[in-house]
Amino acid sequence: MPPRLKGMAPARPIMMKERSSMVFLQYGQVDVQDGAFVLIDEKGVRVHVPVGSLACVMLETGTRVTHEAVKLAAQVGCLLLWVGDGGVRLYAAGQPGGARSDKLLYQAKVALDEHARLRVVRKMYELRFGEPPPARRSVDQLRGIEGSRVRKMYQTIAKTYGVSWNHRNYDQNDWDKADIPNRCLSAGTACLYGISEAAILAAGYSPAIGFIHSGKPQSFVYDVADVFKFDTVVPAAFKVASGRTSNPERDTRTACRDLFRQTRVLKKLIPTIDDMLRAGDVSPVAKDDGVVSNAIPNRKQTGDAGHRS
Repeated sequence: MPPRLKGMAPARPIMMKERSSMVFLQYGQVDVQDGAFVLIDEKGVRVHVPVGSLACVMLETGTRVTHEAVKLAAQVGCLLLWVGDGGVRLYAAGQPGGARSDKLLYQAKVALDEHARLRVVRKMYELRFGEPPPARRSVDQLRGIEGSRVRKMYQTIAKTYGVSWNHRNYDQNDWDKADIPNRCLSAGTACLYGISEAAILAAGYSPAIGFIHSGKPQSFVYDVADVFKFDTVVPAAFKVASGRTSNPERDTRTACRDLFRQTRVLKKLIPTIDDMLRAGDVSPVAKDDGVVSNAIPNRKQTGDAGHRS
């Protein structure tokens, strides 16, 4: 049960589709004071962060986080992400989801069925490119077709914005070695990964159980983000790269934040995830009558399926 201050209602999650996308915090201590989630700088100045109305908070270099702040973020369903400078490295992530297991079991059931998995991959392809993929192709073959089309899309969008583009190229150990377009893309995709993971957890699914991608903690995050990437962060990144910028990562993050709000991406994420998994044509996991019922009944939730309340 969330703490309740006198005269204040307990913290309750709001729906993901009604939230803003993200904020980046840097150089300060993240704490809870007077029931509010705040960033306190070295001079003691407090900046209030509306954590309950955000999908995720990106914690950059120089931040310290108290136990109370982490707890409050989890209670209101805001994902905390510990990232590097410019938001282009992900070191760790919180987990505000996990309120139920039925959707997680359903996702695993679809992923473990070879034919269902292929149907989901085909649906992802259709959502991403606006047309069904070629018939009678395996997942590996669809990956190859996807890679070829993606390279062409990068070239087309770069040409639209007058950006010189060779290929996607970056060094995870030294991001600054990359050219400006690649640095902008890295910053933009990091933003998209953040809100995608927040939506996946809010819906009650696992970020690790992917369909095109596999074997990584964020495999499903990459699957979901790829569906939206070329309609959002890629054009935003190339637009920033085409102009004069002294801080390409920051400018790209600002552009992505504005674009997410304008295109209402958070409203689309969870319905799209559900739509992709339904394409597997697998029935939901039946309730096991032999399972012991909850000792403490669940309260009626105000947030999404995966939000704790």
